[in-house]
Amino acid sequence: MKYKIGMYGGKFMPFHKGHRYCVETASNECEKVYVILFYGGADEIEILKNNNSNYLSVEIRKQKVIELTSNYPNAIPIFIDVTNCRLDNGKEDWDAETPLVRNVVGDTLNAVYSSEESYGDYFSRAYPEAVHRLVDVKRKHYPISGTMIRNMKRKEEREEWMV
Repeated sequence: MKYKIGMYGGKFMPFHKGHRYCVETASNECEKVYVILFYGGADEIEILKNNNSNYLSVEIRKQKVIELTSNYPNAIPIFIDVTNCRLDNGKEDWDAETPLVRNVVGDTLNAVYSSEESYGDYFSRAYPEAVHRLVDVKRKHYPISGTMIRNMKRKEEREEWMV
């Protein structure tokens, strides 16, 4: 194992094959990996205004995280309510979320996983002891995103990409 403790988090709206690939990568590289579902955030509320499908509910997303992490003995599902983590303008305040994460994972992370290079500044500020481990940034393994899935008109097409 490369890392002792890792973390991978998101809204998972919905949980898709690209997310599964990142969990699998983190699980293969870490002795322990926290898979964190952040729910109740401003972005989630905005998405649900335009797409109130059952597959985006918090309950379904929690169930998917539990199901997936059960396949990896070193993956631990965590659920964090970020409803009260807002900036004055109503946007999500990731810095306010950081102590909630630290309450769960402690003060020592070795790796933080994502597919987004733009998260690097935040991660280096919030988790300076951890490497930002980028996974499939160009989405070559799974050319999909939550936005793309939510924009699909056919249920069958969406379900092809979802976990």
